[in-house]
Amino acid sequence: MATAIAIFFHAIGLVGLLYFDKAFFIAATPVNLLLSFGLLIWTASETKASFYIFLLACFVVGIVVEMIGVHTGLLFGEYHYGNVLGYGVNEIPLLIGVNWFIVIYCCGTGISMFFRKLSDGIAFPDERKAKRLRSLSVIIDGATLAVFFDWLMEPVAVKLGYWKWLGDGSIPFYNYICWFVVSVVLLSVFRFGNFNKHNKFALNLLLVQLMFFLILRTFMQ
Repeated sequence: MATAIAIFFHAIGLVGLLYFDKAFFIAATPVNLLLSFGLLIWTASETKASFYIFLLACFVVGIVVEMIGVHTGLLFGEYHYGNVLGYGVNEIPLLIGVNWFIVIYCCGTGISMFFRKLSDGIAFPDERKAKRLRSLSVIIDGATLAVFFDWLMEPVAVKLGYWKWLGDGSIPFYNYICWFVVSVVLLSVFRFGNFNKHNKFALNLLLVQLMFFLILRTFMQ
């Protein structure tokens, strides 16, 4: 049900941005983000306090690193946000914190589920070492996936007015380095948090969003 809702609203947004009133559908971005956030909370099974601590960590860290980036350029590069993402504090839209949670949770869940499926039925001679390797994989591979997601999204986000890179407008490689480092920190909280890491919808949402931005990146003028 949640996956069908996500596909439906992303499909509407995709068609609207490509063929109809682009301005209207850009303005609806906060609704889509909040819907995705709500569906993730709804589908998260056995939520515990540690899950909400992870959620809060993503939100707070996301807002703080963006503030550092926008006001000092020490993180990500020289950029500033537009008005598309709605209400903000100190020039940072609060939805950016929500977006950090969505990306990190979906990437962490996707990698966790992949390696759980891969290791089913395999007997490891040193289970403790295997657990450490799985933890490292979730953190590093998850961060790599998050960086790939950002790489796919960046040109689209700029065209839609989410944010703007200063100077010649090019996206600095430093942005992706910072994305990787911040993602590693947040995925460490994800991996070692005592909550259920299985959420099929989170994986589906990640795939839907990847396809959404891939199509827009390819066809949007």
